[in-house]
Amino acid sequence: MSKKITVYDLWSQKGKRKWAQTHIDTDKEAEAAFKAGIEIISCEPDHYFPIVREVASGAFLSVGLKHGTVSSKQEAIKKGFEILEMGGDAVYCSHSIDWIEAMAKEGIPITAHVGLVPNRATWTNYRAVGKTADEALKVYQNVKDLENAGAACVEVEVVPLELADFITKNTKMITMGMGCGNVCDTQYLFCNDILGTNIGHYPRHAKKYVDLKTEEEKLQALREKGFRMFVEDMNNGGYPESKHEIKMDSIEFEKFQEKIK
Repeated sequence: MSKKITVYDLWSQKGKRKWAQTHIDTDKEAEAAFKAGIEIISCEPDHYFPIVREVASGAFLSVGLKHGTVSSKQEAIKKGFEILEMGGDAVYCSHSIDWIEAMAKEGIPITAHVGLVPNRATWTNYRAVGKTADEALKVYQNVKDLENAGAACVEVEVVPLELADFITKNTKMITMGMGCGNVCDTQYLFCNDILGTNIGHYPRHAKKYVDLKTEEEKLQALREKGFRMFVEDMNNGGYPESKHEIKMDSIEFEKFQEKIK
């Protein structure tokens, strides 16, 4: 069991090193990412999570509190503690400042979110946020509000390089940068972009390193081939063969029939 990275570890290294970060969907992705040297992993508290915690034992896991799944500060605190009890190291939360502050006051490490926040994209559309002075000021004010509320980390998504750099240098929070250059404390990219499994739009900041989608299509075709061969073999009498069968001793079978009578 590797020593888990803590908020203290991250804060102690702020400005001294850059951390690789990804979001995973399965335990296999988590295991591969951690073995490859990615020490900050975002994930969901789903059925994969216990195995994710096991295979990425030393990683800092930022675990999502899905937007809208809680309806009060008390529920948020309760859910936050449940995530920590499961093995999470921080709770990703895009809810209001009040709820983030309530959880932080109870000692729950929070990962907040500024810039392009998908849960709030109806107010911004899916675009770079902070390209004008007024909008940049709003983003920065949001950062300071989150810092004052007690958040430990903040995802900074698709904001201009200059603004991301300014934010990183002017907050004690760990900035998790996605789509804003190389100036944040972590370099964050989703695993489906890295692995080439994204079946939708690839954002401008994404980079595909391997084409796992093509390989998975080959595997899926091989699965179908195997199943078809089984069906055909069954229909043609090729399966099962005698070597696949278990035979009962004839005397024992006769005894069985007598007992039935």
